[in-house]
Amino acid sequence: MPKGYVILTEAIKDEAGMEAYGRASAGSIAHGRAAVLAVDTGPQVLEGSWHGNRTVVLEFESVEAARAWYESDAYAEAKPLRLAAADCNVVIVSGFEMPSRSA
Repeated sequence: MPKGYVILTEAIKDEAGMEAYGRASAGSIAHGRAAVLAVDTGPQVLEGSWHGNRTVVLEFESVEAARAWYESDAYAEAKPLRLAAADCNVVIVSGFEMPSRSA
């Protein structure tokens, strides 16, 4: 089963509010068994435009696990802090598993 990834782009308006969100969301991320793969304040845009001044990538065991985390009661408590402190885009994407090649 492919992994699931949550990608957030954040245009931060209140740094202290985002720090409070980080503290509030940490437990839900750990409980959801997510790995924080990237937190970047300067992604290199190669084409098009990019939203926000911070990008975060979380890895979950599956898309279903990512959605369960996002919809969990634990994360629901933290999410309003993020929404108040930043304008965000959030997506869940499915990982890709390379098909095995026969010899």
